[in-house]
Amino acid sequence: MAAIPAPLPASTANWHWKNKNITRWGTEWFEHELTTITVTGEQEGEVVSVSQVKEVDGDIELGQRKSKLITIFDCKVVLAWSGTASDGTEVNGTLTIPEVSHEIICDKLSDFVFNWSLSTAASPAVDALFALARSKLSTALETKLSTFPSAIIDTHGRDLTVSADPSRSATPAIPNAAAPPVASSSSIASAPAPAKPKVAEKKTTINSTTVVVEADFMATAEDLYNLLTDEKRIPAWTRAPAQSLAQPGTEYSLFGGGVKGKYVSLSPGKEIVQTWALQSPSWPSGHEATLTTTLDQSTDSTKVKFSLAGVPSGMEEEIKRNIEGYYIHGFKSIGYVHLIPSTPVHSSSYVRDQTQLATERNRRAAQSAKASGTSSYLPAIAIATLVLVAAFAIPYLSSSGLAPSSSPVSSHK
Repeated sequence: MAAIPAPLPASTANWHWKNKNITRWGTEWFEHELTTITVTGEQEGEVVSVSQVKEVDGDIELGQRKSKLITIFDCKVVLAWSGTASDGTEVNGTLTIPEVSHEIICDKLSDFVFNWSLSTAASPAVDALFALARSKLSTALETKLSTFPSAIIDTHGRDLTVSADPSRSATPAIPNAAAPPVASSSSIASAPAPAKPKVAEKKTTINSTTVVVEADFMATAEDLYNLLTDEKRIPAWTRAPAQSLAQPGTEYSLFGGGVKGKYVSLSPGKEIVQTWALQSPSWPSGHEATLTTTLDQSTDSTKVKFSLAGVPSGMEEEIKRNIEGYYIHGFKSIGYVHLIPSTPVHSSSYVRDQTQLATERNRRAAQSAKASGTSSYLPAIAIATLVLVAAFAIPYLSSSGLAPSSSPVSSHK
């Protein structure tokens, strides 16, 4: 019986790039957690709280790179708040937080922005409660939102990370057997070491294909070129250390060493050609693909085309998802607007109705063409009929004496 193969070490299994979309869960987290926030004022009876989460617009994901879990989120959150003023007046309003993101909470690249509005008519007591909301409720919201990344990892981290605990027991040990004799030091010294045969290295041929990913961004080609090659700007969208000197023949490293290669040729603002190798156990050792990035700028946007030639067969979908998730989404996460071509989406009933209308139009057109073709033959048939009638009628009239005789021409002598 063949021995059960040992499971992959956790460090190997967790090396792969993985992503999990948790936007729905994140929306529910905001709806549940933010509505628990309540603050009170110094005046008796003053209280204000978040009454409803009205909108959460954005993407929320958890990613894993080289065994590290990384939260990826950028959302606009709209809240309804309410409270009671010191004179008993019920006060209502809305609060819009344009950006709740990894960059603000984890990287501390900027501060939260709170856009407050008041729906209740102003009065001294109402104004005092509004001021309370803008001061204390803002602080309470920041405190609660700061726990969002850890909540993501605690809830979903186990779905991406393979545990180091063994998933199955090892192969049973061999029963007690006679131990082999131990050689003496003299015999070891006298016995010559066996020569190790030289094994010729075999260079395996890898079946590969090309993966192409395209996207349009509202940015100049020069800006996107610098974003892809400038060592100081790359960490902004990769969220990991990078090494890059944009010169042909120099090595580069992205995603904290997750991707490595060399620049082959560079045309600023137009094209980047570089070797590309994923530092992962699933990527063949020593194999390099070639990534050609072209930038095509139009009047109001730039099309970015990533063409990766040499992707091992079977890894196409994984690499495509990685380029979309780590390159395209990386640009989006730092504010670059991704233009998505608008394609109308129709309901099945609409499509069915349009199909029936098209079929009916085609049927009527065919009938019309048939009728038109038939009517075009009628004049020819009528003429032919008249000719036949004349051919038979003239001899008959002549024999019966009914045909008119020709008028004689009289001559006077």
